Amino acid sequence: MSAIRDSLAQYVAVRRALGATFYEPALALNHFVDLLEREGAEFITTDLALRWAMASKSVERATWGRRLSQVRGFAKWMIALDSRNEVPPARLLSARRRRNAPHIYTEQEIRQLMAHAAQLHSRTGMRATTYTTLIGLLVATGLRPGEAIRLDRSDVDLVSGVLSIRESKLGKSRFVPIEESTRAALEHYAQERDRLCSQRLSEAFLIGERGMRLKAGSVRSMFVRMSRVIGLRATTEDGRDGYGPRLQDFRHSFATGRLVEWYRAGLDVTRELPKLATYLGHVDVGLTYWYIEAVPELLQLAACYLDRDCLGERK
Repeated sequence: MSAIRDSLAQYVAVRRALGATFYEPALALNHFVDLLEREGAEFITTDLALRWAMASKSVERATWGRRLSQVRGFAKWMIALDSRNEVPPARLLSARRRRNAPHIYTEQEIRQLMAHAAQLHSRTGMRATTYTTLIGLLVATGLRPGEAIRLDRSDVDLVSGVLSIRESKLGKSRFVPIEESTRAALEHYAQERDRLCSQRLSEAFLIGERGMRLKAGSVRSMFVRMSRVIGLRATTEDGRDGYGPRLQDFRHSFATGRLVEWYRAGLDVTRELPKLATYLGHVDVGLTYWYIEAVPELLQLAACYLDRDCLGERK
């Protein structure tokens, strides 16, 4: 093990001892040290850091910035050991990632996805049952995909119709009431799940073909394949997922749908937004305001609401 790799191991150990999981940065920095060792470098330089951060040309500039910021953190540690190390200047590459414009699903697209999910083949039939339920749940509640996957059986109250979302983004928990139709659909799924997979192998509410909790990566891959079949995504030559509507966009569709309904009903959206923010688990109502900026129809409706003559109904 080289001296710099040994220092990286110590750096990672310290970060984790301070409470950080530090999985992805540790993996990335190991690749950076690979470059240093190939170059025979004994210390970090800004040139080598930039070369490594920008090595992949098929990613966003924000990814370059994030990779460089990981090196900066490690370089600050290293410079205390050897002053020849260089800390790349801040903001040399922007690490700020622009949010993707949301895809707002049409009712037809949702019907097509649900119909295709219902036709998914598997040995027990569990796959079709689970994926139709997962998509329906995301559409009806605006949950984050990870929140739906992490639901345990005890988190789904099929009597009162309330979901318990535990320690989601930023460690926040909340209760999510659901409509009666959604409660009935989840109850039906639970009955089918227990019939098709009678042996209880996991506490997960939504399970895969083998009776275990769904894996986020597998769910994303399945959704990409489904999206391609119905024409929502194009097939890529290199086999990668490519770009197109995502599972997360069901959440965006749910939020914008509520906002459109409120604007059309003439409600004071500024008073209603905090309720939606709480329901969605946003830590800041400003995150919910983003939907108004991101969806052209909402911008127009917001403008019309401010200029009440525009809608003709308000004077």
